[in-house]
Amino acid sequence: MRRFIVIFVLAAVFCGCGSKSVPSENGYFKNPVLGGDYPDPSIVRVGNEFYMTHSSFEYYPGLLVWRSTDLINWERVSHALTKYVGSVWAPDIIVHDDKFYIYFPANRRNWVVWATSPEGPWSEPIDLNLPGFIDPGHLVDDEGKRYLYLSKGYIVPLTDDGLATAGEPVQNYDGWQYPKEWNVECFCLEAPKSTIRNRFYHLITAEGGTAGPASAHMVVSARATSPLGPFENSPYNPIVHTKNREERWWNQGHGTLVDDVNGQWWIMYHAYEKDFHTLGRQTLMLPVEWTDDDWFRIPEGVHSADLIPAPAGEKFAGNMGLSDDFMSDKLGLQWQFFKKYEPERITVGNGKLTLKAQGNNFTKSPPLLVNACDRHYEGIVEYHIDDNVAAGISLFYDEQANVRIAVNKNQFEVFNQQSAKNRINNQIGNKGFL
Repeated sequence: MRRFIVIFVLAAVFCGCGSKSVPSENGYFKNPVLGGDYPDPSIVRVGNEFYMTHSSFEYYPGLLVWRSTDLINWERVSHALTKYVGSVWAPDIIVHDDKFYIYFPANRRNWVVWATSPEGPWSEPIDLNLPGFIDPGHLVDDEGKRYLYLSKGYIVPLTDDGLATAGEPVQNYDGWQYPKEWNVECFCLEAPKSTIRNRFYHLITAEGGTAGPASAHMVVSARATSPLGPFENSPYNPIVHTKNREERWWNQGHGTLVDDVNGQWWIMYHAYEKDFHTLGRQTLMLPVEWTDDDWFRIPEGVHSADLIPAPAGEKFAGNMGLSDDFMSDKLGLQWQFFKKYEPERITVGNGKLTLKAQGNNFTKSPPLLVNACDRHYEGIVEYHIDDNVAAGISLFYDEQANVRIAVNKNQFEVFNQQSAKNRINNQIGNKGFL
């Protein structure tokens, strides 16, 4: 018998994925900018538009690209990665010579994809042959030479097309030494991003570890007059940091700077919400001010839990929701598979999703996922299944950590499966599953 599942979805998920941050009538917003597990944000402005991407881990298609005109409301425009190359961490999206590039680490190597438009099509991933480093951050110097900053304080030159290295990595930054009594996970110098302003190359990095104590993670800054250094640490370090467990946002770190159309600067970064770690590291934003001597800092008295004046930019509705009526003949960009991208298993249109079964148990059938993004949400599904086939819904982290409801024609079962290290609570957030 042909094995398949046919699911009629009345409402896939009621969820705003960032609706909490929409500006009020008096022009303010409240974090998060993107609710749910959207860590390691990288952002670039092109004219009056902004494009952003995040870590996508084992969920494929990966490297979801977002578009906005106001830094608050976002819409999905493409996935830049369909070929499985491993768990995708901390990317950097940039524009150079009218081309879009995303540099990213996966499987302890570093890769790049490129396109002439953020909507794609995107190239196949190109291996940069840089093992042992993570979190590549692209920059171009005054002479037009291209480089990648890397974890551990390293830098490597790139070829003119940006698709290969042109030398060996060398260390050019030792990081900022935080007070020894601070409660952190590790030193972990990573997440280098570059902003060039006036005569300075500003290097923005993360330290302290990403998922340890509430106060572990932080954003630090240094600057130099050459991308190779030497670097001077900012007197305002740490730029962003959680001081204690009483704050709403924990493990604040991994920042990227961007300016809006009025010349106001902002820092995008991630954090866990206190008591809601299962939502993952959410995307936050704070205003940045520049001092007279060209350092940047968060304005005094501004905190991540505050109501904050919104950025300049044309407001638009965006499309951050997760609900899907499956009327289109294309699967929505909110959907991803786990590890394997298998569009051949999907037929969609006229209000119906057909998902072909695979394997003989849950762990052998890569689920179709959406990124849960609110504290409370509801999924409603009407399903029709063949004999000898099971269907279900799950809160999913991986094969060893998930909670799921399974049904077949004879029975209804609930499973609660967690790994020994309880990763579902301590690392990245849940995904909703059909």
